[in-house]
Amino acid sequence: MPVPWFLLSLALGRSPVVLSLERLVGPQDATHCSPGLSCHLWDSDILCLPGDIMPAPGPVLAPTHLQTELVLRCHKETDCDLCVRVAVHLAVHGHWEEPEDEEKFGGAADPGVEEPRNASLQAQVVLSFQAYPTARCVLLEVQVPAALVQFGQSVGSVVYDCFEAALGSEVRIWSYTQPRYEKELNLTQQLPALPWLNVSADGDNVHLVLNVSEEQHFGLSLYWNQVQGPPKPRWHKNLTGPQIITLNHTDLVPCLCIQVWPLEPDSVRTNICPFREDPRAHRNLWRAARLRLLTLQSWLLDAPCSLPAEAALCWRAPGGDPCQPLVPPLSWENVTVDKVLEFPLLKGHPNLCVQVNSWEKLQLQECLWADSLGPLKDDVLLLETRGPQDNRSLCALEPSGCTSLPSKASTLWDDDLGALWACPMDKYIHKRWALVWLACLLFAAALSLILLLKKDHAKGWLRLLKQDVRSGAAARSRAALLLYSADDSGFERLVGALASALCQLPLRVAVDLWSRRELSAQGPVAWFHAQRRQTLQEGGVVVLLFSPGAVALCSEWLQDGVSAPGAHGPHDAFRASLSCVLPDFLQGRAPGSYVGACFDRLLHPDAVPALFRTVPVFTLPSQLPDFLGALQQPRAARSGRLQERAEQVSRALQPALDSYFHPPGTPAPGRGVGPGAGDGT
Repeated sequence: MPVPWFLLSLALGRSPVVLSLERLVGPQDATHCSPGLSCHLWDSDILCLPGDIMPAPGPVLAPTHLQTELVLRCHKETDCDLCVRVAVHLAVHGHWEEPEDEEKFGGAADPGVEEPRNASLQAQVVLSFQAYPTARCVLLEVQVPAALVQFGQSVGSVVYDCFEAALGSEVRIWSYTQPRYEKELNLTQQLPALPWLNVSADGDNVHLVLNVSEEQHFGLSLYWNQVQGPPKPRWHKNLTGPQIITLNHTDLVPCLCIQVWPLEPDSVRTNICPFREDPRAHRNLWRAARLRLLTLQSWLLDAPCSLPAEAALCWRAPGGDPCQPLVPPLSWENVTVDKVLEFPLLKGHPNLCVQVNSWEKLQLQECLWADSLGPLKDDVLLLETRGPQDNRSLCALEPSGCTSLPSKASTLWDDDLGALWACPMDKYIHKRWALVWLACLLFAAALSLILLLKKDHAKGWLRLLKQDVRSGAAARSRAALLLYSADDSGFERLVGALASALCQLPLRVAVDLWSRRELSAQGPVAWFHAQRRQTLQEGGVVVLLFSPGAVALCSEWLQDGVSAPGAHGPHDAFRASLSCVLPDFLQGRAPGSYVGACFDRLLHPDAVPALFRTVPVFTLPSQLPDFLGALQQPRAARSGRLQERAEQVSRALQPALDSYFHPPGTPAPGRGVGPGAGDGT
């Protein structure tokens, strides 16, 4: 809706410079360019898709500078809209490649090669404009004659008339070429606001003062302005002026913006974001920020607004000592709000925490794994480093530094540089006592061995003890390879939760979620073949986790013998594994080495193809004890111990099941999930 001239004059002031704004007549957009250039505006808007940066094939036109000017687009003599005119300055970047025969032989190249150097340059320049709630992209075609093509020199500018914007709004403008050879230019500008919208402070409260007439009906909206993605509405109300709206200071964040508009058809909306530099708003932003653990390895930062931050893991010991950052061996990672991040963890630990810094100041620290793994443990963190000749050294992390040690324990993290190990405190040997205790233990072991070897029955006892230790060690560390179809991200998080829960048992779990680097380097087929061979050679078990997507893929293989390319993601080991899994089932080698599983309420066991039901297929979590019994070696655990482990896995799996079957915002039916739970209604 056009704005009456007296309102524009109130907003823009009575400066002669402002009042002499150029007036454009008519609703049509237009473009014009510098002398010598030719330009053309496409008839309609285009999609705003910058695309990736490509190498320039030779000299190209590139935007070098953006310039804006406020103009008026008038529908009548006194009814005008505020409009933003944009000028894009262009220059020639890049150069022609020297002809190959001229470089080698120093002679004259083919005359036909010189023709492109005398040709004109053309470019498609995109202008992207955003001013809440409007977003537009237009395309300008520009041609520069050969006489003006000089490398590194400006060739002039092209001007676009114009983008309409509301009074008081913030406009953002980007410019790039299509295809894109360089990073896009960007410009942000705040347009003048109407004087009847004011923000004032009164102690801990903030007042929004709207000085409008008593008969004026208007809408008022509060929203969080997002750098990426649409704004998030917070509050909306239709009012009759004048009004004073009171906000609590705890509600202020830097991206909180205000939008006001008269309740008329096609009315112009006024936007202001007055709290960007408010210290209270920045403090509130960090108070509202939260870290959320998604899977064993992945987490994200949840906050109302975007913020500059970086994160790293730290180790928090009981007793109130500060959390020690694990930098090195890990490094600080840049954090983007609501973007999933991952750390290279093999298993979680309650003492592992995440620190978030902003401008080298600690703003947030949370021990994400403590909720699922319990309170802090009296453990010591050991760091293993590897030298250039693959020589390894171990040290204990202490407040004063890292103390060298000749021992190691359960690994948490691993890469090409070293590993982190968690060791219980009662097994931790301090540096000053290491040699003394080692000498005592060696002496006692040697003395006992001499005494035992003197008796024949002692030798037999040693053989039995050796066999028992070997079988017990194998049972405590049986390998399990988990295969699944990546139906969607929610199901992947559910699989990650199951794998993490199984890691708490005496199992060594392998799953492609935790081996993306190796999977990408080796390829899915090679990675699965190596994992399957190693698992079966060690007496382990392969777990086929069936879902609707897995059943469909198996049926497709059984019918056609081949899977449609591209049907699943590049990291889907289940799809790649079928070529090796099917021969084991067809030739009768699967029983004893394979088990199947599916989740209650997601898939009925009868839906699994008959070929794969030649091995046990368990439903989870209702058949967890039987499932865990099948994963263990014979005589690995008694029934009471197995029931206890099933309850432990069920508790660890419950949050992921609730999140998958009852997403946030939907009521949960309130049924328990455990080894004996039914479907429930």
